[in-house]
Amino acid sequence: MNDTECLQPPNIVAEIEKLTVKCGFTMASDSKTGSLLRMLAATKPSGAFLELGTGTGLSAAWILDGMSQNSTLVTVDNDAAMTGIARENLGTDHRVSFHTADGGEFLQSLEGQTFDFIFADTWPGKYSHLEQALAMLKRGALYIIDDMLPQPNWPADHPPKVLKLIKTLEARSDLQITKLDWSTGIIICTKIACKQA
Repeated sequence: MNDTECLQPPNIVAEIEKLTVKCGFTMASDSKTGSLLRMLAATKPSGAFLELGTGTGLSAAWILDGMSQNSTLVTVDNDAAMTGIARENLGTDHRVSFHTADGGEFLQSLEGQTFDFIFADTWPGKYSHLEQALAMLKRGALYIIDDMLPQPNWPADHPPKVLKLIKTLEARSDLQITKLDWSTGIIICTKIACKQA
């Protein structure tokens, strides 16, 4: 069986993919990542979800497809044009709220809130403001990042940043982590304690 045969993307994905290509956005998550996000979202019924890096809404479409009807998704991006495509295609779903803001500032504005699922697909919450993002995880919550395997669009100074992030996550006593050779390279973390020992 080929890797994409059983993915069955949400119907709206095809339209968002067309618009993504049309606007020249090249950093959208692929269907393999989407299918994993959908499956993981389904493990958090009545969950509070946070996506850092809306892009054109491809990942959000997959996450929403896996979420229960009483779950909520907060998604943020600093690019109004990209967020506009996501709003246009997903904005009728009452479970999602879109925000156009700097990701780091937005994370700071959420201080005190907690989430069952965080997908960090942009710099803030991943390479910066990591502590703020991880502090928002409930016990048993999931923290998911992609693009952990070398990518053609990486600048020359990016690989050391990736290695540093991986080592930081591996060293934490409040997380269980697994690294997947899937899609662009996925890391999934589960919060196992309220704070680091």
